[in-house]
Amino acid sequence: MRVLVVEDEPRLVEALKQVLTKNKYAVDIAMNGRDGLFHGREYDYDVAIVDLGLPEVNGIELIRTLRAEGKTFPIIILTARSNWQQKVIGLEVGADDYLVKPFINEELIARLNALVRRSAGSATPIIEAGAISLDTAKKVASVNGEEIELTSYEYNTLEYLILKKDKVISKVELTEHLYDQDYDRDSNVIEVFVGRLRKKLDPTGELKPITTVRGQGYRINY
Repeated sequence: MRVLVVEDEPRLVEALKQVLTKNKYAVDIAMNGRDGLFHGREYDYDVAIVDLGLPEVNGIELIRTLRAEGKTFPIIILTARSNWQQKVIGLEVGADDYLVKPFINEELIARLNALVRRSAGSATPIIEAGAISLDTAKKVASVNGEEIELTSYEYNTLEYLILKKDKVISKVELTEHLYDQDYDRDSNVIEVFVGRLRKKLDPTGELKPITTVRGQGYRINY
């Protein structure tokens, strides 16, 4: 999943990047509201983390603008302010949740995971596609109840396909949602990951969990 972090405190930015990367998120950073607005307009994120006290364009205005322009990805507010009115305003202009700094990393990750699941129509951490089951809280995949070992990139690819299981997902879309901005989008790495996934999910070739739609991309079978 790809997350946009809009925060102007360098130490917090570094800490967020570390914890998000550890939890299998691809992370884009904006250090002010103007850059955050640019990123939010240009890319289709799975979720965003926005500080309210941003320079150049404050968090409230950033969220209001993105929502007015039709951006629907979930947004969670980070704020050091104890004034409850600011939190209410943030939610009213389009944020989906909030955390007050300082916060516990585990709570942030739990809230982010929940927002991503809900945006895909799932209310619980367990999502399924046929014989495949994902625990999105623990980041674990199983086939017919048996846990399988996946790398972070393999898991992220599978999770995205299952969360979007009603769609054909192009290699470009997978790359944009799973990997950092400077990633080589001309590489064949998506094909490699999908090939590995097929072998791990379906070593006997019976389930055929991932279909290649020629000229379009991939679709999960369920």
